[in-house]
Amino acid sequence: MHLKKGILLCLGCLCTALGAVGAVLPLLPMFPFLLPAAFCFARSSDRLNDWLRGTKLYRENIADLAAGRGMTKKAKRRVMASLLMGIGFAVMSCKGAWIGCAALAVAWIVHITVFLFRVKTIDAAAN
Repeated sequence: MHLKKGILLCLGCLCTALGAVGAVLPLLPMFPFLLPAAFCFARSSDRLNDWLRGTKLYRENIADLAAGRGMTKKAKRRVMASLLMGIGFAVMSCKGAWIGCAALAVAWIVHITVFLFRVKTIDAAAN
């Protein structure tokens, strides 16, 4: 059991660090790293879980989604923009690998569809 907690703790720290870097660098999205960080900390460390939930990154980006309420329009736009930039960068890196580009295009369409039709949009004033 200690090994599992240790692995989750290390993964949570790594994802938090990558999410923090993603908040500064436009090509690295922060949202996909904060969700697994929250998952890992919730199962490994109450102290780090409480700390992550108290950070501005968590509160502004995934607190409402984690609580089951949905996401604000601003948070949705931020996630979709970072996803578009990340996939765009990956497509430009594929150079001639049309299968890779097609797979990235499908992934992009699925992500956009999920964010538009499956993730509830809430008012920023509702927070």
